Amino acid sequence: MSRFQIKVPATSANLGPGFDSVGIALSKYVTLDCEPAEAWYFSVPEEDRPYIPSGKSNLIYKTALFTAEALGFDSLPPTHVEMTNDVPIARGLGSSSTAVVGGIELADRLLNLELSRYEKFKIACDIEGHPDNVGPAIFGGIMVSNYDGEQLDYVPFTDGMEQLTWLAIIPDYHLETEKARGLLPVEIDYKEAVNNSGSANVLVAALATKNWALAGRMMQSDQWHQPYRQVLIPGFSSFKEVLEKEGSLGHYISGAGPTTVALFDEWNDGKEARLKETLSDFKVEPLHVNLSGVQTLVPASEK
Repeated sequence: MSRFQIKVPATSANLGPGFDSVGIALSKYVTLDCEPAEAWYFSVPEEDRPYIPSGKSNLIYKTALFTAEALGFDSLPPTHVEMTNDVPIARGLGSSSTAVVGGIELADRLLNLELSRYEKFKIACDIEGHPDNVGPAIFGGIMVSNYDGEQLDYVPFTDGMEQLTWLAIIPDYHLETEKARGLLPVEIDYKEAVNNSGSANVLVAALATKNWALAGRMMQSDQWHQPYRQVLIPGFSSFKEVLEKEGSLGHYISGAGPTTVALFDEWNDGKEARLKETLSDFKVEPLHVNLSGVQTLVPASEK
């Protein structure tokens, strides 16, 4: 086995009303530099060590082993994995999905499985239970998908995405998905559900036809989860006025939160400077769509 590198993009799920079914890959990354070793070991950045184990309890390893066993293998060759992590943990930017997708890619490379992207997607859904984050991490761009435990249906698209800026407003605290899901109602009124389903449909159609203003408006129309989860994000209620003043088309809670993402079709350094000053309690970071999804790179000297 030669040295190789795996690069997995962050993701942002839901985009408002597209609950558990719409996601986008963004320009933040987890990078795994892999080489043969005597035993499995993950070199984890110091700030992440309280949350990411260095041994076989690491989610990347557990996912790689799950993938291997699903394909009829009972072990993986020992590997040293050096992690470089630009995706904040438990912030709603797909940190667990980067581990799952990275683990599948790792097994694929180590065992020469030559899995298709669909096969990787299906394995990832079997692990995660829903496709909204893992889909765009594998394919890049925006992914609209549905998984019922058996059938996986999906539509990826990227047209026009390079002209947009997705502004991440990231708090300095963690929010576990389980806690955020615990706030959601057990039942929703039928008329309310029909209305929200319509908003999700219009969101997808607007994104597909590059009607960015309409897409932004739909991001703020959600009734599935955002009204319940915003209580976990101090300052969220003040974002609308601040962002619209700078030309934001809309904003939404990324995944389960606590990160908020705002959509811009025009961006410049002045907007960035003003928003960083106004939202000084948060990390404000302009991002772009990752169009390629997960990648495995091999140094020329190792080919």
